[in-house]
Amino acid sequence: MDTSPRGALGGSILASIDNGTSQPSSADGEGGSNTALQQRLEKAIRSLQDGLVERDTEVRLLLLAALAGEHILFIGPPGTAKSELGRRLARLYDGQFFERLLTRFSVPEELFGPLSMRALEEDKYIRQIDGYLPSAKVAFIDEVFKANSAILNTLLTILNERLFDNGSARIKVPLICLVGASNELPESEELDALYDRFLIRRRVNQVSLAGLPALLSASRASESGSASNGAGPGSLDSIALSEEEIQTTRSEAMEKVAVPEEIINLLSDVRSFLQEKCEPPVYVSDRRLVKALALLQVAAYTSGRLAVNKFDCLLLQHILWQRPDEAQRINDFLLDRLAADSSTQQTDYLFNGMFMRACQATSAKGVAVPELAKDVAELRKALEGELAAIAAASGAQPAAGVRGNELWLGADEAEAAATALRPKLQSARKTTEALLFEVVALEVALSSDTPPETLDLVSLLPQRWAAFLRNSQSA
Repeated sequence: MDTSPRGALGGSILASIDNGTSQPSSADGEGGSNTALQQRLEKAIRSLQDGLVERDTEVRLLLLAALAGEHILFIGPPGTAKSELGRRLARLYDGQFFERLLTRFSVPEELFGPLSMRALEEDKYIRQIDGYLPSAKVAFIDEVFKANSAILNTLLTILNERLFDNGSARIKVPLICLVGASNELPESEELDALYDRFLIRRRVNQVSLAGLPALLSASRASESGSASNGAGPGSLDSIALSEEEIQTTRSEAMEKVAVPEEIINLLSDVRSFLQEKCEPPVYVSDRRLVKALALLQVAAYTSGRLAVNKFDCLLLQHILWQRPDEAQRINDFLLDRLAADSSTQQTDYLFNGMFMRACQATSAKGVAVPELAKDVAELRKALEGELAAIAAASGAQPAAGVRGNELWLGADEAEAAATALRPKLQSARKTTEALLFEVVALEVALSSDTPPETLDLVSLLPQRWAAFLRNSQSA
């Protein structure tokens, strides 16, 4: 049994992590005080899901888009509940819902309202917008890419600036979220700008063979009038979110949620991967990347965290693709980055420098031991946080492990991510644990009353000492 300070301190750290009692470091951004909001959102998610089969991810992305003030696009064959999702979202808000199916022959009046005959008599070109898109808070536009040039420019202004030109007046529209649907991707270049306005994109497939019994059972229950027992869509009004609450949530997320440098680097790397390593290249506009980061902040805040973490970035698979098959490439790239031990390699390099300073201290070369001890303590805290994150992500329950206190990963996505990450995370955990033991050992030694010149680094860290000698001889 190891009774040394190293064994006692290191063992207590790892035991607390293994027992689930360790607390994330402040860098993880835990400690958000919006528990009430989280509970309402969880209830909203359950209500939106009621009676729908295999639409967990779609529901979560739909609600997140609304909270972030963004628009969402569902691409898939007819009859896959795309319009039903839009209708259910509308019931979360006090305000008007607008729905329209576009065709090649659709005219502006169908979306923006008819011209006022009385205004025309006064030589004014004003539309009667009540009941149409400019007055709606939530809208669903089916076959959105059938929009022609007469509709397109006005629609773009509404989506991006939330403004509508009605005669000589430019008015602000109350639109929270527009849900677009299409059976196919846009083919014309003039639709590229409209396509880019949908920050979240999701391919909606038919219910799988395994899900068909649940779908048919839900359909029978709905027809018999027993689908809702008070917890389903019929009760959405009780958890309605006001426009003020949404705006407050969004502004507080921007103000309070930190974005670590590693997240900035990851966003930069994934765009470089898509534009330089993929064939054909996947274009990601600057606007899309900036909006994606803002959405990650909202996702973190509504999950009760005060910093964006690496697992939030899994949402990028629904944001950065141009064609549906590219979503899997993005997901694979992100999973590889999440499981990479590059950060441990960098930490090992930092610790190696600290060990060399400790070796110089034993030779009485004027090394500032208190400053060195402080650096080692900070490194230990960073490793504790990294180990806690690894332990949480590779927990016994795969979906809960990756999701943690995340609201926005669907159960299937979380399960798949956990399955892919667990072997890599177990390897990273072993590497991190070994390095943490070394750091703790040196920290305890430096904090003792033993004079630095009498430190026995050979016995304390024999492998590190051997590596130090090899490097000295090669130099």
